[in-house]
This record gives sequence, C-alpha cells and structure tokens, in this order.
Amino acid sequence: MIGKICFLIGNLNLAGGTERVTTLVANALAAQGQQVCILNLSQGERPFFALDARVENHALYPQPVSMKSHLLGTIWKIRRFVQQQQIQHLVVVDSISCIFTVPALFGLKVQHICWEHFNFEVDLGLRLRRIGRIWAARYADAVVTLTEHDRQLWQQGIAKISVKIQAIANPSPFQIATQLPSQNHKTVLAVGRLRSEKGFDLLLEAWQLLSSKYPDWTLRIVGSGEQEQALKQQATQLGIEKSVDWVAATPEVAPYYAQASVYCLSSRFEGFGMVLLEALSFGLPIVAFDCPIGPREILANTPNPLVSPENAQALSDGLAQMMSLDTEHYQTIAQYNQQHVQQYSTEQIVAQWLQLFAQA
Repeated sequence: MIGKICFLIGNLNLAGGTERVTTLVANALAAQGQQVCILNLSQGERPFFALDARVENHALYPQPVSMKSHLLGTIWKIRRFVQQQQIQHLVVVDSISCIFTVPALFGLKVQHICWEHFNFEVDLGLRLRRIGRIWAARYADAVVTLTEHDRQLWQQGIAKISVKIQAIANPSPFQIATQLPSQNHKTVLAVGRLRSEKGFDLLLEAWQLLSSKYPDWTLRIVGSGEQEQALKQQATQLGIEKSVDWVAATPEVAPYYAQASVYCLSSRFEGFGMVLLEALSFGLPIVAFDCPIGPREILANTPNPLVSPENAQALSDGLAQMMSLDTEHYQTIAQYNQQHVQQYSTEQIVAQWLQLFAQA
C-alpha cells in the first residue's frame, strides 16, 4: 500500500473525457487494493460514469459556487479534508485548481501532483489557468501531461521549473473487441461534447460534400452540449439532416462503436483524444484532423489518415478514402489498430501512476 490517494476534480456528474478517465484510473487503482477517494469541488453525487463502490466520493460544496468569492474558503476546506482523511497523494485534475491546492498543502507532507488535461497552448482565456500552471511547475511535486509533445511545451513555456514533468497517456476504457468492425454498417461515428472545439460544424460541412456520393451511409454523432440546436439547424440548412443521426451523451458508448464502420475526429484542438483509443480498441479506421496534441501522437505510424486541420474538404477526402476501402485493406487497418492500442491498456498506464506515487 502506498497510502491514500485523492483525485480533486470539478464535478464527476459531468460527461466529459476528463471525468471519464479520472473515474477509470480511480477504479483501476481501487481494484488493485489501493485506498482511493474523489473530492469534487462541487456536486459529484451522481457520477456520469460508473464509480467503483470502493472509491469514496466527496464534495466541497453541494452546489456550484463562485470560486473567486470562495477562494479562501475553498483553500481551507481542501486543507482540512486532506488532513482529516489522511491523504498522502493529491492528484489535481486540471491545472487551474492548483491555485487552491498550492496554498492548501503548504507545510503538509502530501505528494502534490498536477494532472493536466488541456494542452499547454489552450487556456480558454482563463488567466487563472496560466497562474495555476506556473504554481504547479514551481511548487507541486510533479506535473503529469497526457502527451510527450505537451510535456515539452511545459518545459519550454514556463521559467524556473522545479518539479518533475512527465507524460502519462490516458488508458483506453475498453478491452480490445473480439470481432473486427464491419463495412456493412455503413456508419461514420463521432463522439464528443457538442462544443466549438470539437469541430462538429466542420464535420457537417465535410459530410455534405460526401453524402450524395454515399447515399446509403449515415453519420452518427453521439454527444450533448450547448451547440446542439445550432448544429442540427446547420445540418438542415446543408440538406443532410436525413443522413445524420444524433444520439444524446451516454456512458454506454460501446454499442455505437460496435455498430460503426469508420471513426472521425474533427476537433480544432485536443488535450489528448480519448475517443481515438476507444475507436482503436474496436479496430475502426480513423480519419482525424492533424492536431499537434493527441491525434498526431496517438495515430503516429498508423495507416489512419491525419488531414489538414479545420479543412472540411480535406476531412471529406479522408473519409471518402476510408469509406471506399476494399475489404482486405479495411481488415488490415482494423487489425493494425487493435494491435497499436495495446500500449494504452489500463494495466500499463496504472503501473506508471503507481511508480509516480512510489516516489513520494
């Protein structure tokens, strides 16, 4: 046993990749007999993704509050929680929360790890995220990035770094599928929050260029978000609404991968791209924009095409290439993808986390 581990996260009730991978890693650690708990900044009482019963689930606030006006109170609450629960390893999910944890842990013998889920070049306009990163790099014990490229950006972008920065990829949430995918489903799948950064507007533009050539194919988008109505209206304006299938966000996404023929990632930027690991686990041929963080590393040296970022025509051409593969080439790619994703198994990724915890 390495001592009690706590993951500090915004709200496990949300349906994003950050919540999914935190749940996945916490569950895997608990399954190995480690003491694990989750501390939500607010809510979290109804986790969107299934949380192992052995993982304790706590919240600082029952409802969302202004973290600016509750700054000192939040710092004090985190410090008290860590002391009362005898936490020995605090993993801060999202660097912005280090503005709370750096002062909260001052003088305590607790391993302090910042787990960055955005890429370094994206701060969503939040100055506090930039401050959180600087504090983490100088005052935490370690910073974990999701990719080697992002690790290098941290090293180059922050002066006077005094902590270890290492890359630990996210694990794939799925076991490798026992069957190869089928072209007969004639479905292109995309999964993610319906937000601007996921680029579903670009995907719809690309699909409009394709749909008349492949009238028996369907584009299935699984996700929810603030752009839902705008995207559906865009599909209608493009005249493709009959070939686009919208599915609300769900923790049970495996059946949609199993019923797809090709996967598409249209993101303008990514912190990692968990959906790529999911698609690879099912062997799906993938077409993705060439984001420097995520797709470029995950799909390196694979037969899955990376196309010019934010270019709907290039995305359409890449999809047409994958949708028109002959059976032999399609199955070759599917087999390669399932072999490639083995390096992202939960066992291998959790072993890297345990090595980091052991350094405390």
